[in-house]
Amino acid sequence: MSIQHSPIPATLILLLLLVLGPASAFRPLIRIPSDRRHGDDQLYCNSWRLSVEANNSVAWTEPPKRCADYVVKYFEGEQYSSDLEVYASEAAAYARTVPVAGDGKDAWVFDVDETLLSNLPYYGIHGLSAKRSVHEQSWNDWVDQAACPVLPASLELYKELKSLGFTIFILTGRLEAQRNASAVNLLAQGYSGWEKFFLREVEDEEKPASQYKSDKRQGLVDGGYRIHGSCGDQWSDLQGYAVAARSFKISNPLYFIP
Repeated sequence: MSIQHSPIPATLILLLLLVLGPASAFRPLIRIPSDRRHGDDQLYCNSWRLSVEANNSVAWTEPPKRCADYVVKYFEGEQYSSDLEVYASEAAAYARTVPVAGDGKDAWVFDVDETLLSNLPYYGIHGLSAKRSVHEQSWNDWVDQAACPVLPASLELYKELKSLGFTIFILTGRLEAQRNASAVNLLAQGYSGWEKFFLREVEDEEKPASQYKSDKRQGLVDGGYRIHGSCGDQWSDLQGYAVAARSFKISNPLYFIP
């Protein structure tokens, strides 16, 4: 049996030509992009940040020099705030779907730096290439000041999770010796009521972040906790083993921690 194809009405073709122009009527809706390997910095840095957040770029320590101004403008502008609000909104939407059992075992894990608290003032003082390491005195001095400002979107999410009945755990790469300053800072910025606050003990100091955080999460799982969600600015906060059912990555084109 042959299939008859109806011809396109001439009036429709004429209408397309009048509205779109002769060439546009036959132009594809999505065009193959041109080669922009030598494009401007804005294009490159947008693509670089996407690569970072998609975990395609690894083992970098600071933004490329050509992206230094881009990164500063990103954090100072509306995009960073918008990105934070969207992450928190998506995390909260997922949390509302979780059937919390009420036995205290439904857990959510948060990182601290660039997740609950911001270190942008530290980088404002010391520059984008400033070292963020437990072996760096300027960093340790900054932590001891307990002066990190809050990330408002994360605080709102944190409070909603508590109201939904989740048990909150805080898991940071900071040192055990910085427990008091870190707790004071968190409390001063509105965070409270966490179940346990994990910091690196002596035996953890040389572990890669992914291993250290996986070890701590495994301890929670072994203790009967169900880790429904995890929030962090580094992929090493979220990957490894004993991972959460859902992980929420916060944008951070400042530094990379393996």
